Amino acid sequence: MALGGGNFLTQNKVLPGSYINFVSASSSNANISDRGYAAIACEMDWGKENEIFAVTAEEFLTDSMSIFGYAYTSEKLKGMRDIFINAQTVYFYRLNKGTQASCDLGKARYGGARGNDISISVVSSEEQYTVETSIDGSVIDSQTVSSAAELEDNEFIIFDKEAELTPTGKTNLLGGDNGSVSEMAHQEFLDKLESISFNNLGCLSDDETIKKLYAQYTQTMRDTYGVKFQTVIHDYAAEYEGVINVANDSTDSEEEKYGLVWWVTGACAGCNINESLTNKLYDGEYGVFTQYKQSELEEGIESGCFMLHKNGDDIRVLDDINSFTEFKDGKDKNFGENQVIRLLDQIGNDIAVMFNTYYLGKVQNNNAGRTAFWNDIVTYNKELLKLNVIENFEPDDVIVEMGNDKKTVSVTNPVTPVCAMAKLYMTVVVY
Repeated sequence: MALGGGNFLTQNKVLPGSYINFVSASSSNANISDRGYAAIACEMDWGKENEIFAVTAEEFLTDSMSIFGYAYTSEKLKGMRDIFINAQTVYFYRLNKGTQASCDLGKARYGGARGNDISISVVSSEEQYTVETSIDGSVIDSQTVSSAAELEDNEFIIFDKEAELTPTGKTNLLGGDNGSVSEMAHQEFLDKLESISFNNLGCLSDDETIKKLYAQYTQTMRDTYGVKFQTVIHDYAAEYEGVINVANDSTDSEEEKYGLVWWVTGACAGCNINESLTNKLYDGEYGVFTQYKQSELEEGIESGCFMLHKNGDDIRVLDDINSFTEFKDGKDKNFGENQVIRLLDQIGNDIAVMFNTYYLGKVQNNNAGRTAFWNDIVTYNKELLKLNVIENFEPDDVIVEMGNDKKTVSVTNPVTPVCAMAKLYMTVVVY
């Protein structure tokens, strides 16, 4: 990491940076950054390899064919449609490394089985050739040239510029293969992810070792490096506020029981800090197992499960909670609420960006400099107050003072989070 970050026990850090603790109380440029950013790794039939690439909701809607090899409406993109219901930008990583399909005139731009659905046809006319590229029988590129040397590569084909053009019918590309997911694929994805900022990470696996890898990665990044995000994992009791444990199985297939991770990851990433997912309508495409008894739903909440349940004809989120349940002094039940964690993550990320951008190495650690930093923090908290995500804020409660040495600033920033209503207890008095 370029700058230090994470939790601190004593003021003994070596790297310059922002070290921020979040604890519960005993019994310039104060911008609030946007949410809606998710990250996920999956197997693909088509697409970039060995790199993380960002796709916006708009790009997915208009360019899914060139990015993922399929039309927006394809069954193959069901999970992606689910995550984009609420996410605005998703960082994708392709876990498998495929073999490119090919023919005499060129090869598929990317490896994978989808390349076998591409064909090239050549028609001659007056010493020129019209070369058409088709996928699933639909023409997606047409060029009229005198020789192969004049062909320009398109989104699906890298042409052999030395090939001889002869009139042919449709020639299918052959040999495309998806390959397999290596044991290191998820680790490679997480390593590459360290330099990217996002709100939620999704784990598309039911392998216990991989789920443990994601959970440990999340805790390390949050607590050691100060990178604040939450990870969505299916059926994994991590006992940690940074991990959301999705209890419901998808009923679509035994091999894809974790399918709801797509929707939950997008929903959590896209949820604003002044909102809750409690009672949110599930509008995804996966089948959802909801045959729970009331006692099972209660047990699920008590054990930190993020659950969907049947409410009339609708399927809705039961409670917007994470997997943390071992409440203790310094980390009480507030830390089990995702709305609280989203707020704390927002504060941690935004204040760190503020300090690293405008103060680190630029402002003197004297009364004037600390007063300027105090003013920015107070202004930031007032914005949170306007959004109704904190209450009872008093500027005098914010303390910015010199730390243990001349380069260190120590900040105390008490906040009282506000959560959405979830329970009603009413007494009706009849006279």
